[in-house]
Amino acid sequence: MVAAGLAVFMAMLDSYVVVVALPDLGTSLAVTPGLLPWVVLGYSLAMAAVVLPAGRWLDGVGHRPALLAAVGAFATAGIGCALAPSIEVLLAARVVQGAAAAVLTALTPVLAAVAVAPQRRGRAMGVVSVLGPLGALTGPAVGGWLAEALGWRALFLINLPVAMTVAVIALRSLPSGQPVSGPDRRLVAQVALLGGAVLAILAGLSLASRADVAWAATALLAVPLLLVWARLPSSAPVLQLLTVRSVTGGLVALALVSVVTSGLIYAVPLALAGRAGSTAVESGLALSALSLAMLVLAPVAGVLADRFGADRVARAGAVLAATGLVVLLPLDPTWGVPDLSWRLAVVGAGTSLFVGPNQAMLMTAAPRPLLGSTGGASGAARAVGFGLGPALVAATWTSTDAVAGLRWSLVVLCSAALLAAGCLHASGRRFRTAT
Repeated sequence: MVAAGLAVFMAMLDSYVVVVALPDLGTSLAVTPGLLPWVVLGYSLAMAAVVLPAGRWLDGVGHRPALLAAVGAFATAGIGCALAPSIEVLLAARVVQGAAAAVLTALTPVLAAVAVAPQRRGRAMGVVSVLGPLGALTGPAVGGWLAEALGWRALFLINLPVAMTVAVIALRSLPSGQPVSGPDRRLVAQVALLGGAVLAILAGLSLASRADVAWAATALLAVPLLLVWARLPSSAPVLQLLTVRSVTGGLVALALVSVVTSGLIYAVPLALAGRAGSTAVESGLALSALSLAMLVLAPVAGVLADRFGADRVARAGAVLAATGLVVLLPLDPTWGVPDLSWRLAVVGAGTSLFVGPNQAMLMTAAPRPLLGSTGGASGAARAVGFGLGPALVAATWTSTDAVAGLRWSLVVLCSAALLAAGCLHASGRRFRTAT
């Protein structure tokens, strides 16, 4: 279980750690402004495209060899990023790294689910599932310090000790299992279709600020690609999984709460940057309250889920996160870091109460032969949410007033949290274990 937690933390940390160093990276490699965002987007796109097929692949391979292969690919690609002589090499390595991160993301809940008895699954998921968002929150803070001290290339080496630790733990604690075989052509076709769909959606959202309908037309290109994907025979297990009502509700809720987390990561620094005298350190301190609350309450969330029911605790967590967003709405330009921090801590507490219990509910409700697919679907939902959060904030940030812009964003994020609670309620007060 320790290996699972470290793996997902490593994957999510690397998705955001480079953000603060993009200007220095662009200068060093003489990158054009249009290519620079793809250092982040290439990783995210590969992760979103691969995570669902990766879950299906994991249903048929051993967990230890799959984990070792993914960690090895991730670490090797990180070294390639650090040594990249050009932006083209860097982008290629980032795509490989994102694909490896997708396998780690899909595998993590599976490892946690099989490591403990079902009645203790909430505690296991409470600790493991919160480490992904924590990695995303930690990335910019660690990246800023490390880039300033050692340069941008060091950012891609930060996870090497973590990767080595995961590999050692896996070799010592996991059974050998079936040997790893490469994905077949059907899974490769899934990656191509899902990657095209995600690319269309991201491209459409990037055009959302335009007055014409080009953004909607671009995003709608994802629809035929998803329809073709749904008709592939290799997609049948995932579609079968979605017939389980509690699984569908849990996945939609997970995507919505991921929108909340990623939206705040984007919105809070943007709002503070528009205030005179504000610094990046203040943004980091404010967001650290969010991550600290998540970390402290993760074990508590697991205990509560095992005692009172994972679905009930997850619903309460989504409502608490919405409450934290509501108390942020009266935002005043005179607020300091403490004023923001305790309110963000309420959001973090709600997120922590949601994430672990919701993942426990998903892994318990899913048929055992489809645990890998369930992990992949969870990773896909999380990736979609993390991609949509900043895009929705940017689309609603129509005011030049930073405070007004943040308020509109908070309304959107609060709506997402309440919708997540509604999805869990609609999927049934008590979920049935699928057989």
